[in-house]
Amino acid sequence: MNLKTMLGAATAVALALPAYAEGTLNLYTWSDSIAPELIEKFEAQTGLTVNTDGFNSNEDALTKLQAGSSGYDIVTPSQHFVKIMIDEGLLEDINAKELAAYAQVDDKWKGQWWDPENAYSIPLAYGTAGFAVNRDVYEGPIDSWEVYFTPPADLKGKVASLSYPDEVVGAAQLYLGVPFCSEDKSEMKKVYDLLMAQKPDVAAYSSDNIENRIGTGEVGAHFWWDGNVLKTRNDGANIVYAEPKEGLVGWLDSFVVPKGAGNVEGAKQFIDFMSEKENATIQYNYYAHSSPVELDLEKAKYTPENAPELFPTVPVEFSKACSPAAQDLVTKVWTDLLQ
Repeated sequence: MNLKTMLGAATAVALALPAYAEGTLNLYTWSDSIAPELIEKFEAQTGLTVNTDGFNSNEDALTKLQAGSSGYDIVTPSQHFVKIMIDEGLLEDINAKELAAYAQVDDKWKGQWWDPENAYSIPLAYGTAGFAVNRDVYEGPIDSWEVYFTPPADLKGKVASLSYPDEVVGAAQLYLGVPFCSEDKSEMKKVYDLLMAQKPDVAAYSSDNIENRIGTGEVGAHFWWDGNVLKTRNDGANIVYAEPKEGLVGWLDSFVVPKGAGNVEGAKQFIDFMSEKENATIQYNYYAHSSPVELDLEKAKYTPENAPELFPTVPVEFSKACSPAAQDLVTKVWTDLLQ
């Protein structure tokens, strides 16, 4: 195809998009994070067709938006990536505080540093990143990150990590007492040395198929998220979510609308819909992560008694949006680690 033909085809696609978008809503969310019954319910109520794509890391979501013309109407990044996306001009100002959904949000999540004017985002879910162990493989204590980063004999060669640095580096910083977003090269060298020493015992750096890897005992310990551990445990796996005394890495995912989205009004409708008490409860019961919006507690199925993963008793430190210098150090640690 010559350049003239390619430009003509691109123009035709661009001209076709607005008409197409009126009847559709394109979501780019954490994989398998939205309850299918809510998608069906929303489609029935609005007549819109909802298309969903999934991502497994905030980095993937950011890269997609940075590339431009993503075609998505809603994305669900974590708090520090919301901040990055706002600063880079990648999001629509949807005047979120004027949405019906805003009234449903717990006050503690309003006016936060990633969106202080409540202009761009409405919270969807929050929780922690930590590690799980399979008790058929390892029966020892799990009260410190030491178990994960300097594995005992039963876990040698049987530890698995994620494929990206974000929360893993944060956990290493918690263990070592290194501040999040440190620009101190010597401090980040400690993080690198810890991860390099752990590397011979890491069976996989992967953010895919985690439930099978840890659930079947293929590995004995895996970096993972609270609600995912809960769901896999409820499916019969003999796994436990650790509560390290040094703390867990916190996250809060939010609905945002990418700049240039084709269906901003449909996106606002969906955000309001998902934040209604009945629907938020269905979402909570499906997703198994904590809800930042009001729930119907009589129908909410997770409690501290049956879901300890969602109710940590150790400190939780939320990931931050780092300066370019600090982020470069995180990237260098991870790139050098995986070479």
